[in-house]
Amino acid sequence: MQHDMISKTRTTVQATDFGPWLAKASVLIIDDETGMRNFLMRTLEARCAFVDEAADTAEATRKLDDRHFDIVILDNIMPKKTGLEWLAEQRAIGFYAEAILMTAYADLDTAIQAIRAGAADFVLKPFRSNQILNAISRALDRSNLQRENSALKYQLKTASDHIFLRDRLVGSSATIQQTRDMISRVAPLPTSVLLTGESGTGKEVLARSIHELSDRADKPFVPINCAAIPADMLETELFGHVKGAFTGADSRREGLFLHAQGGTLFLDEIGEMPIALQSKLLRVIEDRKVRPVGAEREVPVDIRFVFATNADLVADVEKGRFRADLFYRINVMQIYLAPLRDRERDVVELADLFMHKLSQQLGMPPVKIDDAVRATLLSYHWPGNVRELRNFVERSVILGRFPLDLRSGASAPVASGTLDDVERRHILAVLDDVGGNRDEASRRLGISRKTIDRKMSSWHG
Repeated sequence: MQHDMISKTRTTVQATDFGPWLAKASVLIIDDETGMRNFLMRTLEARCAFVDEAADTAEATRKLDDRHFDIVILDNIMPKKTGLEWLAEQRAIGFYAEAILMTAYADLDTAIQAIRAGAADFVLKPFRSNQILNAISRALDRSNLQRENSALKYQLKTASDHIFLRDRLVGSSATIQQTRDMISRVAPLPTSVLLTGESGTGKEVLARSIHELSDRADKPFVPINCAAIPADMLETELFGHVKGAFTGADSRREGLFLHAQGGTLFLDEIGEMPIALQSKLLRVIEDRKVRPVGAEREVPVDIRFVFATNADLVADVEKGRFRADLFYRINVMQIYLAPLRDRERDVVELADLFMHKLSQQLGMPPVKIDDAVRATLLSYHWPGNVRELRNFVERSVILGRFPLDLRSGASAPVASGTLDDVERRHILAVLDDVGGNRDEASRRLGISRKTIDRKMSSWHG
């Protein structure tokens, strides 16, 4: 009967498009009937990235602890424990994969129980190959769209610049070419990468380039700014939580670690992560498992980690602000991104690119970058780096001209004194221009509020 079922539907299955996710999916089949497991294995093995089977819920639980599955297909009527009972238990302790229930009874009570237990769909036995494949395809489409939507919402909420060189590293200087060469060497490897450099130099651009040149390019890239999320919320943002984990946790929620499943997780400003959370991050890196808040189960994850900091982590380790074991674990391959002042004529290429993009976005005519403007751009030291340059070009587009002394939200170039003196006068001038508002000053300078606070503290300490 099963052979007939397969032969009758072979033509239909081959002619049906089951979406882009099926070939990348990992599936676990749970059924006590050997014949049904064999049928599903033959149906799915040629179409999915990985397929495994379990004869009972105890075996299934062990396999879920060992690796991540995108889809679980389970029979409802099994010895000792029904599929719905097992699914409800797993949801309570931390189980996030999509579940499709197989049942011989399509009554309303079963459907309600399936929804309550967290099943994405159910199929009525007996079924054809294309029915189960369509159910899997629907579940994969839904889950992947939800993850992409959540990741995009997070990026839009946290990103300070939505068009800030997301596409490529720009510049022809020897310095940036060396950086490109380093990226091309490290990107194909699974190695964790630590990006260092001043604020605003484009470390997220570097991280995206690493992701796009890796074999994970078709999977999510999830950026997280550790300094932008309140310390008491960072754990749940990263790890997620189960229903009832704390007051207000009315439903289970995947964290950003799970949103990055199969892709790249970019942890920016890693030096700002609370010390208590650093130990949990270390475990994730070492064990490749995530325990959502309130969960009893650790969820296996497949993630490539890229970290970034503008702080001196070695000094932070010596002062006890950053865990030494975590530092040595993330400092496998370090790439330094030079400040804009050390990148020769890259500032002019970047200004041209920003002018093109921003004039289009704002719907305003571009401002000509003539020789006098180029000379000014090259003579200025840009303490806010590429981000400050982008803000300066945007102001110029709005004004319809380039202020040659850079006084529109930025102080004039100062030729005398050390670099630290120049930076100090520049930041203080901007603070004076905005009436001491540090948030507005940080926006104009293209650096974080914490950077301004830290520098002000050192200057008045």
